[in-house]
Amino acid sequence: MSLKLTLLGCGTSSGVPRIGNDWGDCDPAEPKNRRTRVSIIVESPTTRILVDTSPDMRAQLLAADIIDIDAILWTHDHADHSHGLDDVRQIYHHRRSPVPGYAKRQTMALLRRRFAYAFEGSNGYHPTIHGMDLPDRLTIGDISIACTDMPHGEIFSTGFRFSHGDRSIGYATDFHEATPAMDALFAGVDIWVVDALRERPHPTHPHLSLTLDAIARCRPGRAILTHMDQSMDYATLRATLPPGVEPGYDGMVIDLAQGTRTD
Repeated sequence: MSLKLTLLGCGTSSGVPRIGNDWGDCDPAEPKNRRTRVSIIVESPTTRILVDTSPDMRAQLLAADIIDIDAILWTHDHADHSHGLDDVRQIYHHRRSPVPGYAKRQTMALLRRRFAYAFEGSNGYHPTIHGMDLPDRLTIGDISIACTDMPHGEIFSTGFRFSHGDRSIGYATDFHEATPAMDALFAGVDIWVVDALRERPHPTHPHLSLTLDAIARCRPGRAILTHMDQSMDYATLRATLPPGVEPGYDGMVIDLAQGTRTD
């Protein structure tokens, strides 16, 4: 069995560097510190799923040389996770049919309101996305998906566990508390991609210590940090994180069939 992960982006809502060439504590000479907004691809040999449509989606998919998408999942409706949605048009043209898109009911309702033309069509243009409410469990192609609500300030984000045979990938971004339901969902995954915004506490995101505590409880095979701001320098983190935990970077690829990664 094979399951492949691509980190399209691993930055916070403003990316790294921030506008104004604000690199913060990140070394601008290290390419892995240049971070676009968070998004991933999970794929098997027959199925490819995109999680979130970030504002950097076009550049991310060009860099990954990807256009074949079988479905899109949204974690929530915040701009850094959804405002690249218009670029789904090119995937639609390639497929010649609307792309199946899933989100929890409240998130889907907000996306439909904001991007009505993409879901309903407008002025002679066909809809580009077939939007559906996301159940707690579903199968897309040959990938099984389980999900849970994660508290994110006053709203909820959706966390995902993707499984194909005996391989599994967890994805948890945009939460401020690790709940028992999250611990149960992500326990023992081969790879867990998990939010670690910064070292200082934040009201709607996990700080590094909170994330490391959750990793210790869930005991994934490997943990990959994402949604990092300009205070999280790649080399510094790499040198100080515990075994089995590492910072992610844009373009990181892990193939669970071979246990390899591609820079």
